[in-house]
Amino acid sequence: MTRRNMYKLFLFTIIVKVVEGVNILVVFPHEGKSHFMAFQGLFEELAKRGHNLTVISAFPKKTPIPNWRDVSILEERDHSELIDFSVLTGTKWDRVDNQWMLARVAERTCKSGMKNENFQNFLKENNEFDLILMEVFNTNCFMGLAKIYQAPVIGMLSAVPMPWAPLWFGSPINPSYIPNQNLGFSDRMTFLERVANSLFFVFMKVTYDYLMAKPGNDFSKRFTGQDVLDNGDIMYNMSLMFTNSHFSLNLPKPLVPSIIEIGGIHLEKPKKLPDHIAKFINESASGVVYMSLGSTLRSDSMTTEKKSAFMRAFSRLKQRVILKWESDIEDKPANVLILRWAPQLDILCDPNVKAFISHGGMGGLMEAVHCGVPVITVPQLGDQHLNAKALEASGGGVILDLKSITETVLVEALNKVLSSEMEQSMKSLSARFNDRPLSPMDTAIYWIEYVVRHKGAFFMRTAAVDMPWYQQLLLDVIGFLVLIVVLVAYVFYRISSSVFNKLFKQQIKVKKS
Repeated sequence: MTRRNMYKLFLFTIIVKVVEGVNILVVFPHEGKSHFMAFQGLFEELAKRGHNLTVISAFPKKTPIPNWRDVSILEERDHSELIDFSVLTGTKWDRVDNQWMLARVAERTCKSGMKNENFQNFLKENNEFDLILMEVFNTNCFMGLAKIYQAPVIGMLSAVPMPWAPLWFGSPINPSYIPNQNLGFSDRMTFLERVANSLFFVFMKVTYDYLMAKPGNDFSKRFTGQDVLDNGDIMYNMSLMFTNSHFSLNLPKPLVPSIIEIGGIHLEKPKKLPDHIAKFINESASGVVYMSLGSTLRSDSMTTEKKSAFMRAFSRLKQRVILKWESDIEDKPANVLILRWAPQLDILCDPNVKAFISHGGMGGLMEAVHCGVPVITVPQLGDQHLNAKALEASGGGVILDLKSITETVLVEALNKVLSSEMEQSMKSLSARFNDRPLSPMDTAIYWIEYVVRHKGAFFMRTAAVDMPWYQQLLLDVIGFLVLIVVLVAYVFYRISSSVFNKLFKQQIKVKKS
């Protein structure tokens, strides 16, 4: 351990009062595995530190560990590859349709999870919890648990906050420089981009309220007996929110104290690669390109035309290529290794890996930034467009539109990210991303125990949480000042008119006389 790390550890131990083991309820109902994996290491670390965890999710542990109890809401279906390329149009309509897709997924999550026999049996138990760690992605239906157990809640997001989430904490959400997830803008927008960004924020907020929050409340009342919109939206009562983001990568924005960035919390020390992967990488004199489109999209559902473009481009490289793919490829070039599953972080952190082709998922991009590997992003849905744009703006990669990808376009992009200029730019971004006073894990543990120590830490809430929107925007003050100006102008006008009329009449009398 370096002297600097020893100092950090010493500082952390003296400023943090140890919290004895507490009962923590973890609720991660979303069926996307990447969401759960982003925080799985945090949950395991809490269990190691003596806290008792009850975890409601679709991803129960295969091997039990101490202080960890699973309440599985797993359905008998594959949770790793959920979306086929055929459901995407490849146009900007996908970005609009994403909201309806979120609503459909929210309904499925609530219906299948809350009626699950394991969950219903759990509700019948006489449990007590000191804290709830709740995923706050696209539904509020499980928030009734906060009312049942009367415990403070820390919200958790595996990406940057959804457009409606900062409002729960009174944090600014100014669309003039805070880009929307679905549009793929940077924080420096043109006039028309700001128009689109503003309209899309309103659209997403309205669709969340009516297509996700209200139906979610109906599910909550039906399955838990709790009205989470009664006497005000319960989402505004959360203590904190963790976001898997960091300003060095996800663009700087103002955040209130109760929104805490812990981007990269899933990162850990790279492990030794399996022998066949290590051999493939080490024997490549020119380095390796790694490609993965994540755990949400089925890579092999790509059209034959696009698949062939990738294979032809790879065949022209002097580098070898590791391809995470769900099936065999008949025309696979000799320099390509296909893996059904890949230890992604371990591959990216190998010094001989020179570039990464990604769909733009937050977890993969953070791994690439952490390891200092330039990225070609091919975003498809959700926050991938925003992540890709943020990475490009930070100097860590380039963006390609799948619809316009050809062999030539892909080779040109690969040459760019494999250049020494891009390598140095990514190394600089990596240094900024990793330079923190405390690790993401220690930061999260500190604030979790802080909330427990201070009984919810509700004093961190800004006054804006309890203010109506027109007061937050100062519309009442602006209206008052405009009224004053109008009244003053009116009085000035009447006085001026009266004086003018008197002077005019006197002049007429003088002329007549």
